[in-house]
Amino acid sequence: MRSRYTAFVLLDRGYLLRTWHPDTAPRDLQLDPEMQWRRLDIAATGGGGPFDTEGTVEFKAHFRHTGERGVLHETSRFVRSEGRWLYVDGDIRD
Repeated sequence: MRSRYTAFVLLDRGYLLRTWHPDTAPRDLQLDPEMQWRRLDIAATGGGGPFDTEGTVEFKAHFRHTGERGVLHETSRFVRSEGRWLYVDGDIRD
């Protein structure tokens, strides 16, 4: 999760696509250079241990976009495939 957040900060589209599960990954990913990610807070985790094949991460990602501040609050699902964690999808929370 933290590495994907960093990839969003750095606009590293390739890393994001490589760490996205192929069943749910977009064909193309456009990143907004005006989006300034400021801070990542992990609220909760589930699974994701050394013997798990699935895990969840609830997080709040704080950002600034065109002068406005905001927070993306999401619970993300991950699966382990061939030893690597891949992002599957997420539920945005209020």
